[in-house]
Amino acid sequence: MPENIFNIGIMSQQEYRKRTIAIARGEYTPAEHEPKIWFESLQSMAQVLSNENQKLLKIIIDNQPQSLKELETLSGRSRSNLSRTLKTLEHYGIVETHTSNRQLIPSVKATDFRIEFGLRSSGDIVLN
Repeated sequence: MPENIFNIGIMSQQEYRKRTIAIARGEYTPAEHEPKIWFESLQSMAQVLSNENQKLLKIIIDNQPQSLKELETLSGRSRSNLSRTLKTLEHYGIVETHTSNRQLIPSVKATDFRIEFGLRSSGDIVLN
């Protein structure tokens, strides 16, 4: 699988809201290299990209399971846990799922991550 690097940003909800409004008003245009995935904190990012979830992503990359049942067997995780986790990972654009022959098939979109955050409001984005 080719390397697919996702840029991740860490920004408070308040700063993210300001940024989104500025974009909507046409006052700010995000640069191409800016993160497309945002977390409110390092802790929330760490929950989504936990060691357990990283192992799951590796299992999906290495084995390309053709059903949730197969992934359940490969990972040792329960179906309900996998469904929740895949839904969360899909929400952030890290995995995608599709249905074929009534089977949910996961695939990994992001293999590597770059994290951007700063102590000043939204790094190099200047919002008033």
